[in-house]
Amino acid sequence: MEGYNVIIKRIFPALLCAGLFAGCQTVEQFSIDYMLPAKVSFPAALKKVGVVNNMPVVPDNQQIIDRPAKEADEITRRIDYYNGDPQVTTEALAEALADGNYFDQVVICDSALRAADVIPREGILGREEVGQLAQQLEVDCLIALENVQIRTIRRVNFAEEWGAYDATLDAKVYPVVRVYVPNRSGAMATVADADSIFWEATGATIAGANARLIGEKQMIDEASRFAGTVPVKDLLPYWKTGMRYYFAGGTVNMRDATVYVRKQEWSNAVALWTKEYNTKKRPKQKMRAAYNLAFGYEMQDSIETALQWIEQAQKLAYEVDDVEAKQLGGEVVDWSVPNYAEVVRYYGELKERENGLMRLNAQMQRVKDEDDNP
Repeated sequence: MEGYNVIIKRIFPALLCAGLFAGCQTVEQFSIDYMLPAKVSFPAALKKVGVVNNMPVVPDNQQIIDRPAKEADEITRRIDYYNGDPQVTTEALAEALADGNYFDQVVICDSALRAADVIPREGILGREEVGQLAQQLEVDCLIALENVQIRTIRRVNFAEEWGAYDATLDAKVYPVVRVYVPNRSGAMATVADADSIFWEATGATIAGANARLIGEKQMIDEASRFAGTVPVKDLLPYWKTGMRYYFAGGTVNMRDATVYVRKQEWSNAVALWTKEYNTKKRPKQKMRAAYNLAFGYEMQDSIETALQWIEQAQKLAYEVDDVEAKQLGGEVVDWSVPNYAEVVRYYGELKERENGLMRLNAQMQRVKDEDDNP
């Protein structure tokens, strides 16, 4: 196994005549979970982390923007902006970091650092303040919540198929987090990310649908808690779920290889796909075998070899879909190139894994060291 790309595999039912590929070829899908590196890399010496609330005191939330419906099928539409609850977000951030089991210890500072401010000041923590806080909390570095904003869109539509009104609320959260290390000026890293959370309710009337929808106070609390989990994928290595496809029929070799896939006997499946690639002459058959070989080697964490095979599949798919003939003078005439498009998509997935592998191994070294020295 290369590094820490541990794969969890789940087989799903076959997709017949899948739209991703031309022709009535049996294609099966396979769901995998694999690890990707965080954007921020912490030195191995930083084992104890303090989570602090450095968000300024904010006034009570009030509606900032109110817009009428803009689309014909919408009866009402309202956009609001809120300040998130920093205490709730900070607690959720600390819990999510602790659940990651990446640091030896995660400590939360109960008090808001700027609660006693009389006059506005720059939000970034100073070198002296970082040193004092780290010493008080007995930690190696600080992760500070600097801001959290919430943007909501409330809509009410009439759902004819139900004969009822459908009320929805989309909340997009914008947390800002900074990482501070003692004896260093400024922040080591800044994470400004965004994600969305959604609620829905139905009712016989507009008022009834709105009444059943989540209330403002509860929405702010749940959205603030959700916001605390958003930066974690930038701070810790994380799992990503991906969907993979492979050709499952058409020839004896391909059908027999599918049996091995279902048993997760990858070396046997790869042997049959290699035989298929070497013995077939038609570009489409060779493309399918090369594509499957990329899949088979990825399942064995041989990402470099998987990329070699997907690049070969890409060359063959270019020929199979006659991509060059479908472009004239640089203008796209017809982009109905399902084989080529899917191969390019898969190449991007594999390239993402390859690009992050070295960084992931470095980030996971602390876990390996702890396992070797319990």
